[in-house]
Amino acid sequence: MNSSRHKLFALLSAIIFCLSLSTHAQTNPIKLKYLGTAGWEITDGDITVLIDPYISRFKLGTGPGISPDDKRATVKRSDIAVSDTITIDSLITKADFILVHHSHFDHLADVPYIAKKTGAKVVGTETTCNILRGYGIPNEQLYPVKGGEDYQFDNFSVKVIPTLHSALNQKHYIDNRVYTEVPETPLKVSEFIEGGSLMFLARFSNHQVLTMGSMNFIERELLGIKPDILLAGVNRSQLGLYKYNERLLAITNYPKVIIPTHWDNFRLPYGFSQKKGVEDKLIPFQKDVKKLAPQTKVIIPTHLETITINERIKP
Repeated sequence: MNSSRHKLFALLSAIIFCLSLSTHAQTNPIKLKYLGTAGWEITDGDITVLIDPYISRFKLGTGPGISPDDKRATVKRSDIAVSDTITIDSLITKADFILVHHSHFDHLADVPYIAKKTGAKVVGTETTCNILRGYGIPNEQLYPVKGGEDYQFDNFSVKVIPTLHSALNQKHYIDNRVYTEVPETPLKVSEFIEGGSLMFLARFSNHQVLTMGSMNFIERELLGIKPDILLAGVNRSQLGLYKYNERLLAITNYPKVIIPTHWDNFRLPYGFSQKKGVEDKLIPFQKDVKKLAPQTKVIIPTHLETITINERIKP
């Protein structure tokens, strides 16, 4: 009789435990909002993480990426980078962490203002942290990294992964400049140098998100990394790399969900059509992934819309 009661108690305990996991998953889905460029706001209800939050979207230059309907003032690379604080304030209210892939303006230019506004911890390269020091961000908020670090915070952990920048300028791009000391600020647009590139494995309560800040990676650095969500760099520069899609999917263990990042025309403000980028870059990528990994779901993001993933996926 006692044995039967013990078995019944064990069964009920197991059911309650499973239900609690299910309830936690339902009440704590992961939500990803695309901020454009390589920028994201990711939250699981407990922690809010910003990835490369570039919101100002300068009207840079006069080339084909500029719309005649964009009536904003043109910004030159020799101009001081001035953040659009009104738009930032309308979109960003809270952040616990800011993860910065590298220090180009389209990743870092708005981080000084956002870091001051939110008090968020910022994880980035020596160059990123020195730029932020120049803008008055205190050392207590800054976590300078090189790649290889794996930090545990309250309810969140992040593995820092060294990587390479995209193969730009017909594969002639290389920029070894770094800021080993605090530069004089405010910086011109051109003074936001790369300063080395990183990827991040951001571990939330129910999901592991692997982030990319450009279209490149180092395969050996991704060995054993098995994210269920991959923010994959998708743009024309990926075409300059050998079997980029095939190698990226294989080395990341064919994630269940892939969301393209850094694919949009970031010289246009929010609200302008990104249809050309979707048709020229994302649809071909989605079709290729379907061939390479039929079980993987590619979600095409829209500016400022939230993607909610409810399913609890074990690492």
